Amino acid sequence: MERKKIYLLFTDTGTMFTKMIKLYTKKPYNHASIVFDEQMMEVYSFGRKKPRNPFVGGFVYEDVRQGLFLNARCAIYSCNVTEEQLGKMRSFINKIEKEKDLYRYNLLGIISFIINKPLHRKNAYFCSEFVARVLKEGELIDFEKPLSLISPSDLQNIENLTLEYEGLLADLFADSAKEYSMVV
Repeated sequence: MERKKIYLLFTDTGTMFTKMIKLYTKKPYNHASIVFDEQMMEVYSFGRKKPRNPFVGGFVYEDVRQGLFLNARCAIYSCNVTEEQLGKMRSFINKIEKEKDLYRYNLLGIISFIINKPLHRKNAYFCSEFVARVLKEGELIDFEKPLSLISPSDLQNIENLTLEYEGLLADLFADSAKEYSMVV
């Protein structure tokens, strides 16, 4: 059976909102995304829909080559999956993408996370809750705690993840451009 790779992207964009979250978590990365290609073109999460407003959020396709991500620190992990697992994850995301206007950012979930009380809300996720759900839908992992209590650092600690890169996203893309230009 052929194996494919997916990636988990953890970022710190340095915004005021992420600085507030970081004060609580004391962790270097407080945003999680799932990525389906090594060029980082298929990046999905729950986050800001408007760059300057952290309170307007929902399902987002993230362009990590611009905006808030330009100067973000990151850690990228890979995980091997089967075609079947990949298909299940993509199906789940496609369902959300088709109905994205029904989905919203789970701000109440962040508050319940802080007080360690699970809160499942229909059609609402925060970033790590969403990534955990995608992994669960793909039958990669069955978490021991409710998905609404999964943090980005919990995701980073999943067994069988391989750290591929840690540093600035801008540096990663600059290095990639050099590699591609050397090949051409």
